[in-house]
Amino acid sequence: MKNGAYIDRFLQGVEEIARKVSREDIDRAIETLYQAWKDGRTVFTAGNGGSAGTATHLAADLNKMTAIPGQPRLRAMSLVDNIPLVSALVNDDGWDNVYTEQLATFYRPGDVLVTISVHGGTGRDKAGAWSQNLMKAIAYVKASTGAPCARCATSASWCRTIRPLTWRVSTSCCIT
Repeated sequence: MKNGAYIDRFLQGVEEIARKVSREDIDRAIETLYQAWKDGRTVFTAGNGGSAGTATHLAADLNKMTAIPGQPRLRAMSLVDNIPLVSALVNDDGWDNVYTEQLATFYRPGDVLVTISVHGGTGRDKAGAWSQNLMKAIAYVKASTGAPCARCATSASWCRTIRPLTWRVSTSCCIT
């Protein structure tokens, strides 16, 4: 087998993540999503780059996997999916506000926001500080008596500020 060493490193990384992730944090996130379903609330998801794809996938799974005949359904909406709206908001209001502008339209007190970030908003590049749109969305929901819920892959300080609904997965072992 030509790729055995790579496959072994990858699977060891997956095992490490499974050992390190906080079961308590995941349990709180599950309970938050369950309560949203029981209360007829909407779950919004958001992310940037690959995390935008994860946000879309999560919203799709929440919609599809909670579709049980005779039962109320969980409403989930990814804030990254409406390309015409996203591009209009970015053009008129800037990337930093792309999620808060949508939340201003759709969000109702008690709804849940799930943000997903690989770097957790630390760092900057030619476009400026990373993930400011996620940080603003979290602040909007917190100010609106909602439940922000984040999944971060680093120990970035802004991820810790939204406890108790944050879960981190910190590893550098999977792809080398």
